[in-house]
Amino acid sequence: MLASWYERQGPAADTLHVGELPDPEPGPGEVRVRVTVSGVNPGDTKKRRGWLGSSMPYPRVIPHSDAAGVIDAVGSGVDAHRVGRRVWVYGAQSYRPFGTAARHTVVPDLQAVPLPDHLGDELGASLGIPGITAHRAVFADGPVDGRLVLVHGVLGGVGSLAAQLAGWGGATVIGTVRRAGDLNSVDPALVPHAVALDTEDPAAAIRAHAPDGVHRVIEVSLSANADLDNAVTAPDAVIAAYGTHDDRTELPFWPMLFNNITLRLLGSDDFPPEAKRQAARDLTAAAAVGALRVDIADRYPLQDIVEAHDRVDAGVRGRVLVSVPD
Repeated sequence: MLASWYERQGPAADTLHVGELPDPEPGPGEVRVRVTVSGVNPGDTKKRRGWLGSSMPYPRVIPHSDAAGVIDAVGSGVDAHRVGRRVWVYGAQSYRPFGTAARHTVVPDLQAVPLPDHLGDELGASLGIPGITAHRAVFADGPVDGRLVLVHGVLGGVGSLAAQLAGWGGATVIGTVRRAGDLNSVDPALVPHAVALDTEDPAAAIRAHAPDGVHRVIEVSLSANADLDNAVTAPDAVIAAYGTHDDRTELPFWPMLFNNITLRLLGSDDFPPEAKRQAARDLTAAAAVGALRVDIADRYPLQDIVEAHDRVDAGVRGRVLVSVPD
């Protein structure tokens, strides 16, 4: 099969190969997916770069965890009627060596989620890591119906899906962007209230929409926003953080303590399995009724995977996808 892989960590141009590898075969409880579109996440490129000193647990890695495609073979214990069904895939390269940057990928049966026929492969390949992270951030601490949810970085991959899921769940969403010039990029149908963090008093701007404070904060940069978050939360609120800029993040401990804040840290590879399955069900349901959409920044053929990784490493806004040819 045609595939991309790396056998050492480093820059994309120095490490990524494209060529032929043997077709994988599904084992018990697994399915093989003929990949049409593979999604590239920042986590995929960080693994390739050796971010934070991470090492390679396998001698060869086919990158990427997310994809859309069609099941073309199943292992023992899996319903044979799944063959020929369209699916979206998550977690293909989570604690596994071979991800979705290949003509075929093999994953546990439950990680190949039915993709409704009216939804495109581009959307399906964009749901995995960002969608499941967003779902966990929004819903891990209970329903949000009737709640005020603050989503930082609302134009980002996780932030955009978190805002849409919170709205789908019945919340009122307040979103933030870094600069006032980005406000025009926020869709008011998805984010009814948007605030730029470079305004003179962002806390007051947020409080104008939430005078009694917000109930949930979806946080992309805890080190940058911890004081702001504490200033705008209601008592007993939850701050769900999936990112930070400073590895050693300082917190306003006593103000947060007196506000009875719950801090939830989110590492998507290690979410409980049932949480991932519930996220997959809800993401599919929300997408099926038109409640989710994803902005596609670029789509590259597999032969140009180096350019795709470089685009992600450059911090592009929007999803970067890789097409896998027949």
